[in-house]
Amino acid sequence: MKLSGQEELEASHACDDVPVGQPDGDPGSDPSPSDPLNTGSRDLGVPKDLPLFIQLNELLGWPQTLEWRETGRWVLFEEKLEGGASRWSAPHVPTLALPSLWKLRSLLAEGLVLLDCPAQNLLELVEQVTRVESLSPELRGQLQALLLQKPQHHVQTPGSGPCWGSSRPSKAPPDKEAPLKEQRQNPLRRKLPPGTEAAAVLAGELGSLAQPLGAFVRLRDPVLLGSLMEVPLPSRFFCLLLGPPTLGKVYGEMGRAAAVLLSNQQFQWSVRRASNLHDLLAALDAFLEEVTVLPPGRWDPTARILPPKCLPPQHKRPSSHLRKVKGCSVLRGTGTKDRHQHGPLAPSPELQRTGRLFGGLVQDVRRKASWYPSDFSDALNPQCISAVLYIYLATLTNAITFGGLLGDATEGAQGVLESFLGTAVAGAAFCLLAGQPLTILSSTGPVLVFERLLFSFSRDYGLDYLPFRLWVGIWVATFCLVLVATEASVLVRYFTRFTEEGFCALISLIFIYDAVGKMLNLAQTYPIQRPGSAAYGCLCQYPGPGPGGNESQWTKSRPEDRDDILSLVRKVLSDFSSILAILLGCGLDAFLGLATPKLTVPEEFKPTLPGRDWLVSPFGANPWWLSVAAALPALLLSILIFMDQQITAVILNRGEYRLQKGAGFHLDLFCVAVLVLLTSVLGLPWYVSATVISLAHMDSLRRESRACAPGEPPSFLGIREQRLTGLVVFILTGVSVFLAPVLKFIPMPVLYGIFLYMGVAALSSIQFVKRVQLMLMPPKHQPDLLLLRHVPLSRVHLFTAIQLSCLGLLWIIKSTPAAIIFPLMLLGLVGVRKALEWIFSPQELLWLDELMPDGEGNKLEKGLEPGPSFSGSDSEDSELMYQPKVPEINISVN
Repeated sequence: MKLSGQEELEASHACDDVPVGQPDGDPGSDPSPSDPLNTGSRDLGVPKDLPLFIQLNELLGWPQTLEWRETGRWVLFEEKLEGGASRWSAPHVPTLALPSLWKLRSLLAEGLVLLDCPAQNLLELVEQVTRVESLSPELRGQLQALLLQKPQHHVQTPGSGPCWGSSRPSKAPPDKEAPLKEQRQNPLRRKLPPGTEAAAVLAGELGSLAQPLGAFVRLRDPVLLGSLMEVPLPSRFFCLLLGPPTLGKVYGEMGRAAAVLLSNQQFQWSVRRASNLHDLLAALDAFLEEVTVLPPGRWDPTARILPPKCLPPQHKRPSSHLRKVKGCSVLRGTGTKDRHQHGPLAPSPELQRTGRLFGGLVQDVRRKASWYPSDFSDALNPQCISAVLYIYLATLTNAITFGGLLGDATEGAQGVLESFLGTAVAGAAFCLLAGQPLTILSSTGPVLVFERLLFSFSRDYGLDYLPFRLWVGIWVATFCLVLVATEASVLVRYFTRFTEEGFCALISLIFIYDAVGKMLNLAQTYPIQRPGSAAYGCLCQYPGPGPGGNESQWTKSRPEDRDDILSLVRKVLSDFSSILAILLGCGLDAFLGLATPKLTVPEEFKPTLPGRDWLVSPFGANPWWLSVAAALPALLLSILIFMDQQITAVILNRGEYRLQKGAGFHLDLFCVAVLVLLTSVLGLPWYVSATVISLAHMDSLRRESRACAPGEPPSFLGIREQRLTGLVVFILTGVSVFLAPVLKFIPMPVLYGIFLYMGVAALSSIQFVKRVQLMLMPPKHQPDLLLLRHVPLSRVHLFTAIQLSCLGLLWIIKSTPAAIIFPLMLLGLVGVRKALEWIFSPQELLWLDELMPDGEGNKLEKGLEPGPSFSGSDSEDSELMYQPKVPEINISVN
């Protein structure tokens, strides 16, 4: 909807520059926050509107004692004062009755509207508002005294009960009055972002008025209005709605309607730029055009709608007048670009060919060199300490577990010591030199499977395992260097969600399977003692009260100090929850004296296999031609390492993580190739990027907004990108070899629990698992997923069944003697995904997966959209255009 006079302004200023202060509806004015083009305007220096805190004060007590009392407040959502419970309600989405909006419009149309009012304090503002001809001098004085009266605020100060502001008149001038004590102690101040302005809405019934009185004021400069507001914020808007007594809370509901209008960003944007009453009413009409009506009898008006987990952007519901503005095709083009900016159709600069040998590697080195100093300075944050401890324990668990499994698979040729040393050396070198230092190198399930197969082949044919493994490593390093030289990493664009989910699900299942298997083996090795057995016995003694008993005392402190301490305690418990769980498990194990296996750490620094040196001989007892024959298994292992490394890199460098320093696909693969050669020479395990632990590392470094409105979840700001946490983790892992006296008290079941937790957390957050759950639900119980609105349920089940079949086939091959072709089967997932284009339409694949790069040109030419209504209509199908991007795999550290 265009505002009043917009058509004439468009005609008169079609080719001229638009001056500041033009009405809201003019297309030459600042772009609306609902306009996707607003991003560009901000880049040009157009300021963004400040957040607004709205407060509703109602006039109560007529006809006995009149007093103002705060009954509601808004930032993004509404909070009502629960009168009986004397507390603020939980934030909820406000609901209004349509008559209150129409009555508010009528009152504003006939009332006083002051835009850019020059008042500098509350007294001047009240004089401006009461300057109405219909008011007698006596009534004007009574009304001024009433408006200057202090309202009662319900301020829940920390550690104390509610504090009600006094209703006695102020003795000091309003502009000279300092903030009250309850205003300074109000915890709401910490939740409001810097620069927040305030809006006061006063509504109620006054018997001395013969006719309604309405006033809407926009102050030219925001000013503090003394004790009028709950929090000492400069006020920008003032709305007064008074009238004679009527049946029901008519004016109270009108006040709520005015507050809800001001809390709407589109209406607020228009009102900030309105120049007259017509602009104000046009903004209200535009708000009414987008109101959603719930029919009576089908909805409980007293029900409260909880805030959404993710607040949709304002441009998700563009105003009707924006679609008529010239350049709407640019609007649609921008939306399409935004919609696919993270997908494979818009490859990042790191995945574009240069056409030169090692061209991608050179570009990665140049790109990351400028960020190298900040990779260490950005780590100076307490959050990195908790990340180091958490990832250290996870890496330690992985090194111990895979070291033990590798020792069993190779019959002692490699063991826990080699796992510790290799993890420390390879991981530290990678964090220092790699393009994506947030990656954690570790032993992985697929590589462990290949190690077991290689040892079995050597044992069956009487070959010397370590020399044969050395030549395999040399060939793997050679093949990987060829891949780096030819910029083969750009092929990761073909790794869509289908491939990533299958690979990640397989790794997660390996994690879960190994953890459960280890714990079941512990149950056989350390059986549970039952009552009646000779070894059964339990004696629990609890100290009684007394001088030596268990006592707890609480010391009194000031309310604000206690609140700060409790906040700090909650933050520490949240950041170090996993470490505290391990310490609790160790303490419980020591207190009960359980016969549990403890962490085994070697105390001597020497290879596990007796009689061998740290450097592996190239031939040993093997014939010379075996160095050439090792190229065949090395080719399979190269495919496996390439898939394992690059799929993890693709997941870590997704756009939804908002990484600012870029990726380094070619540089990372080069580092892995060099480290494979180094570890092969030293007889250490091979290492690639560990998907689960790397994601846990990134999740532990999430940055979130601190100031958020009540009911609004903290917004994701990005990842703390640096090299120090990973470097410290691997240094601690290497030092752990000499910490055997301390680490030997950690029970192994506790570490297996971390292993199991990481696997379950990664598996449960994959979209593939959610679609598997759909197969087990009746349709009436299925969640309202967007893909179910556009893809038939049978097609969704078919896509999921194909993924399940591929995952089952991978697991079967991994568990059989044919596991030597296991890397080829992983690569085959890309081929299976390509074949799905013959079964599913491009629209279905766009909803269920992602389009592969081959379809880029066809898609852009045909204007393929994930729904027929993406051409600019207000249909609910447009939700995909603005649906927030979130990591596909998200592991909670807490």
